[in-house]
Amino acid sequence: MFNIRDYGAKADKTTNDAPAIQAAIDACHAAGGGTVHVPAGDYRCGMIRLRSHVTLELGAGATLWTSTNPADYELTQRTSQEGYLLQADGAEHVAIVGQGTLRGEGNWPLGRFFGVPEKPPFRVGILLFTGCRQVTIRDITILYGDAWTLHLKRCERVVIDGITIHNDIRHINSDGIDPNSCRDVRISNCHIVAGDDCIVLKATDPERYPCENVVVTNCTLETTCTAIKLGTESWGDFRDIHFSNCTIRNTSVGIGFYLKDGATMERMTFSNISIENLDLNHTKHAVFPIYMDIERRDPDSKVGAIRDISFSDIQIHGGSGTLIQGMPERPIENLALRNVTMRVETTASWDQREKAIGGRRTTSDARDTLYARKPSYFTIAHVRGLTLDGVRAIIAKDAYGYYPRSAVGVYESDGAVIRDVRRVPAGAGSTVPVLELHNCQQMMVTGCLAARGTPVFVGVSGEFSRDISLAGNDLRAAAEPVRRTVDTCDDVVCSL
Repeated sequence: MFNIRDYGAKADKTTNDAPAIQAAIDACHAAGGGTVHVPAGDYRCGMIRLRSHVTLELGAGATLWTSTNPADYELTQRTSQEGYLLQADGAEHVAIVGQGTLRGEGNWPLGRFFGVPEKPPFRVGILLFTGCRQVTIRDITILYGDAWTLHLKRCERVVIDGITIHNDIRHINSDGIDPNSCRDVRISNCHIVAGDDCIVLKATDPERYPCENVVVTNCTLETTCTAIKLGTESWGDFRDIHFSNCTIRNTSVGIGFYLKDGATMERMTFSNISIENLDLNHTKHAVFPIYMDIERRDPDSKVGAIRDISFSDIQIHGGSGTLIQGMPERPIENLALRNVTMRVETTASWDQREKAIGGRRTTSDARDTLYARKPSYFTIAHVRGLTLDGVRAIIAKDAYGYYPRSAVGVYESDGAVIRDVRRVPAGAGSTVPVLELHNCQQMMVTGCLAARGTPVFVGVSGEFSRDISLAGNDLRAAAEPVRRTVDTCDDVVCSL
């Protein structure tokens, strides 16, 4: 055990104690590894470099406070305006554990939405690991990061368990955890409040290193940005990623896919997740409990791919609908939503609604608004191979009366099995179908029940619609079981 007090740490919250803590870490490393103990006290620190085979143990009552002096830090490669409190490069078997706290200075509003549009000249993140293996972060508390809180870049075999991150929710760029081109990452039992995205998987390296084998479970997440985010930086592929048993609160986007740089996102599951959306003035036109989008960041960017994605047992509470959209030239492939319920208490007009951007881009197209403004709570466009099973929209009567919308709208898609779709209320007094299919081909609708008072259950439109089959449904209570527009061919719908 190496006690930092034995190396000159003063704990007066004024002296830069980083040199003393660094001396203890270096001595521990030189001795072959072990534990560096930080006893109770308030330690003002600049950058500290972690070493292989060293565990930094923060005792109960111990707080490392970030220095506000830029000279106390080494600037990171990501930006010349940013340093980190704790940093490791190429280390192995490195850990930070204990009941203590790492505390930044980002406890104030920052961002144009809060009247502070300019970033300060220097900001301090909390933890940066680059090219490390066997990283463990357990039980600690991190408060008020000024920039990205925990950035993992090209790391392997990472365990993050039982930590609390509580940043100022008004402070932009204070992300929670950013695994960036990492593999074999486990994040569990964490509570994260962030001023930007809570858990965001990235692949920023132009050498296209993937982000893969990531498991996240038993976490609570709160942010006005995106709680679970993939992208926007997406030069490397994302694969074998699984989120489960999470609670998301007060968010503009619950689960978001932002594919801009040509990667492939594949083999992912999201299960047993509750999502509560919050409409704020500065986000009200881009609020989505589940959001998925493929686009080009720049005109010459490669078009990426999203495939083999499953959502199951998802509970949504909020007034804004889900948006999932591929591109005409690159549809999303093999997408499933099973047992997904959206409960709507209040809602608003979507006349100004736009898709979420999530980051820098220099392109735009009709899909910025085309599908975001469709009157359906689950809007899905340009998907090949779709499964919907047990998808429900439960809408307060007043909300439906002001804004009658479909439960599900599927557009320009091919090859789907749609089972047990429901809308409450049924929609009496309106002409809006429960399920809208536009320019869709090879669709099977089955196992659906039309509630009493349903005006139209299935609406079919578009001259390119083909091979819409209905089998095993009970639509007798609908005034019109199927309504098709005049631009569809006569045999577009077949009842089996």
